[in-house]
Amino acid sequence: MGSMSGELVNPPPSSGKLITVLGIDGGGVRGIIPGTILAFLESKLQELDGPDARLADYFDVIAGTSTGGLVTAMLTAPNKDNRPLFAAKEINQFYLENCPKIFPQKNCGLLDSAMSFFNVVRGPKYDGKFLHSKVRELLGDMRIHQTLTNVVIPTFDIKYLQPMIFSTYDAKYDALKDAFLSDICISTSAAPTYLPGHEFETTDSEGNTRSFNLVDGGVAANNPTLSAMNVVTREVFKQNPDFFPIKPMDFGKFLVISLGTGSAKIEEKFSAKDSAKWGVLGWLYNKGSTPLIDIFTQASADMVDIHASVVFQALHSQKNYLRIQDDKLIGSTSSVDVSTKENLLSLVQIGKDLLKKPVSRVNLETGQYEPVAGEGTNEEVLTHFAKMLSKERKQRNSKTYM
Repeated sequence: MGSMSGELVNPPPSSGKLITVLGIDGGGVRGIIPGTILAFLESKLQELDGPDARLADYFDVIAGTSTGGLVTAMLTAPNKDNRPLFAAKEINQFYLENCPKIFPQKNCGLLDSAMSFFNVVRGPKYDGKFLHSKVRELLGDMRIHQTLTNVVIPTFDIKYLQPMIFSTYDAKYDALKDAFLSDICISTSAAPTYLPGHEFETTDSEGNTRSFNLVDGGVAANNPTLSAMNVVTREVFKQNPDFFPIKPMDFGKFLVISLGTGSAKIEEKFSAKDSAKWGVLGWLYNKGSTPLIDIFTQASADMVDIHASVVFQALHSQKNYLRIQDDKLIGSTSSVDVSTKENLLSLVQIGKDLLKKPVSRVNLETGQYEPVAGEGTNEEVLTHFAKMLSKERKQRNSKTYM
């Protein structure tokens, strides 16, 4: 089992046949959608391997952006028994209890609408104090090198205008990137206009320091799947013994599950005609939504899915890549911060319904998700993936302990 010094719970890919990756998108309260799907996947692994099975036992890398970064920490941070802090089935309960305090709701009268508009100009919509205290309470002084499996969590440094990807791999080489997991989670969740940016500093054993000025990872990689694959590929290039004898271009060995948090493409909210009239404020606040932020987070998530789909198809291993996403959200369910009980329970139901829907892949021309004939439902494919993950883990353990 894992240890507080960062010993992983899953034997490395070098003793198996696959590199297993789980990616979880950003999306605020919509993290409930992947939360529902993760609970199902973990339940299938428990049916195969017993009630103590946890997702961290099966994935070489778990990557998450923004709300997905929080879920990643919950699934991989060790508790006092060196097991994950949360079982997957506990994630939604955490969201149902805490989202109303992270995103406190106001009434929807004319005065409140005017105040919301004013807040876009004045400062972030929420102060983040409850979120920050909750994350620090959960994670304490745990650093990223201590996670029970490797994690990849994107953020964006606004001082240097560049992505800052935190990973367990980097933290083991570079003490200045071995930040507190709480600081990383607060940073990756700091969505512009919603929550304040986050500044912190790291220090190594020789007294060298590095400062970070970070906002939400969704600015760069709302879908963290390619970030995770890139980090793994870099480790292979470095000849990390965990991956030997895997070669740098051995992408056919990847088994990837990528979970979206839903989008509202079906609503066709904006048009060029509308946007032609927008100035800075129009792009930042329009009919209760934030067009600019919706656009760039959706764009980065879709681009990653398109790239991954093409790579896996080119390698004739598209069945090793599963993207689960619902692009038909409407109304409040597509927001990142509507935390009413009614909306949160609607998101739980969307996640349950998504399990019953057919496996879909993005149409590279239209951007819409279309069912794939003959591949069954997301639930059926996740059940199949659970068997593959269980088989891979058993093979690795048999080699490790021979």
